Amino acid sequence: MNIDLILTFLALGTFVGFAAGLLGIGGGGVLVPMLTAIFLSQNIPVDQVVHLALGTSMACIMVTSLSSLRAHHANGAVVWPLVKLMVLGVVLGTFTATFIAAMISSKALAIFFACFMGYVAIQMLHHAKKSKHQNNQSSTHQNINRVELMLASIGIGSISAIVSIGGGSITVPYLTWRNIDIKKAIGTSAAIGFPLSMAGSFGYLLSGWSHTPSIPYTYGFINLPAVLVISITSFFAAPLGANLTQKLPVATLKKIFALLLTLLSLKMLWNLQLLPCCNF
Repeated sequence: MNIDLILTFLALGTFVGFAAGLLGIGGGGVLVPMLTAIFLSQNIPVDQVVHLALGTSMACIMVTSLSSLRAHHANGAVVWPLVKLMVLGVVLGTFTATFIAAMISSKALAIFFACFMGYVAIQMLHHAKKSKHQNNQSSTHQNINRVELMLASIGIGSISAIVSIGGGSITVPYLTWRNIDIKKAIGTSAAIGFPLSMAGSFGYLLSGWSHTPSIPYTYGFINLPAVLVISITSFFAAPLGANLTQKLPVATLKKIFALLLTLLSLKMLWNLQLLPCCNF
C-alpha cells in the first residue's frame, strides 16, 4: 500500500471507531461506501467490489466492537443476561446470511445497502428527538418472550451481515422499544456486535474463498491490509466515543451522521453507475 492509502485507512478507522463508541453503531454505513470507492480505484471488478467491501468492513467491525464492548462494560452499560439470550440467534443469522450475500450481485447489494442506510438515517433523525425521554426508561429484559427474542436476533444478524453493520442500527431501536434504557441498549448492542462480526467475518471468508479478488493479501471477501490499518485507529477511538456519550450532544450528532450516511450511500450508487444523472 502507498502512504496515501495508509493515511486514508487510518483516518477512516479513527472516525468509524469514534462513531461506534458514541452512537452504538458498527461503522459499516461509512466503511462500505468508502471501501467500495477505494477498491474500485484499485481496479477490482464491479461484480466483486461490494462483496469485498462488505467482508472487509465486517472484519474491521470485529475489532471496533471489541473495543467498544470493553468501554461500555467498564461503564456498566451492558445487560449481559440479554446478550446471552440473543447471541445464538445473532450468530446463526449472520453466518447464514453471508452465503446468501455471496450469491447476490454487487449492484443489487448496493441498492439494498443504500435503501437500508436511508432507513437508518430516518430512524436516527426520529430517535434523536426522543432521546431525552428514552433516558428515563427502565430495563425490563426479563419480560421479553424468548421465542420473540430468538427471531429478532436471527433477523438482526441476517440484515447486519448483508449490509455489514455491527447490528446497532437495528438492535438499539429494538431494545429501546422493549423498554431497555437507551444507554444500556447502546452498550448491549456493542456487546452483541462482537460475536455478530466474528460470525460475519468467518462467513465472508468462507463464502468468498472461491471468488477471492486478485488483490494482494485478500482472503475470501476480506482484504487483510485494510482491516489491519483501519483497526489500529478504530480500536483506540471507540473508547473515546463511548466515554463521551454522556458529555456530547448525541442527538445533534445523530442528525449530522444521518446526513453523512445518506450522502455516502448515494455516492456508492453513483460510483457503481446506478445513479448516472448524479455528479458528486
